[in-house]
Amino acid sequence: MRVVSRVCTLVILFRPGHSSWPLLLAANRDEMLARPWLPPAAHWADQPDVIGGLDTLAGGTWLAVNGAGVVAGVLNRSGSLGPRDGKRSRGDLPLLALRHNSAAEAAAALSTLDAAAWRSFNCVIADSDTAFFIRGLGAGQVSGVALEPGFSMVTASDPNDVTHPRVARYLPRFQGAAVPEPPDWGVWPTLLADRSGPIEAALCVRDMGGFGTASSMLIALAPGRRVMRFWAAGQAAEDAAAARAASA
Repeated sequence: MRVVSRVCTLVILFRPGHSSWPLLLAANRDEMLARPWLPPAAHWADQPDVIGGLDTLAGGTWLAVNGAGVVAGVLNRSGSLGPRDGKRSRGDLPLLALRHNSAAEAAAALSTLDAAAWRSFNCVIADSDTAFFIRGLGAGQVSGVALEPGFSMVTASDPNDVTHPRVARYLPRFQGAAVPEPPDWGVWPTLLADRSGPIEAALCVRDMGGFGTASSMLIALAPGRRVMRFWAAGQAAEDAAAARAASA
């Protein structure tokens, strides 16, 4: 029996010191499609510099960036879809990270948290200088490691886990594609919208009993500037150029 992994996907290309865009990020949010949300904006009055999508059910976000140029995204680990009584929403984690002015400070702060407060999660925090993978297993203390320069693809397990069919199929495709020069994102929107191949390896998940890819986001960061591009799932890849865009 084929199993569809019910988890988001986040890909970063980290190039510290690069003259154009030291950090490029691509992400698909896979979620119960009936769960309400709003597209990226400044949704949080106590953090007015944060731009991200809003989970209107729990008040948090799956992916956001702050005015200091720090980006933070959270993903579920395997077997942990949805809320649970007595656990905090994982959407709080990017907002906690984005209270800090650097990825290093944010990663250090999250690494002091009690992992038992949340269902298991993966979190990626990055800026133009550093990038980190943060993991919470639902017990013990949250842990984190620095990500090396180059590509990192995160789904339901640790970065670049090629035992996951989606990573095995798409990590080489991102690595082999021409590197985008935002606002021209090249083939990355097409990769994010790809529904071809075995369903268990698909990057864009069709509606599977009310679960699927809800939205996509692209973010480029450099000191003092950023480009963000967002679109809801269901748009064909060739229409992605008409997606919502925000630059600063």
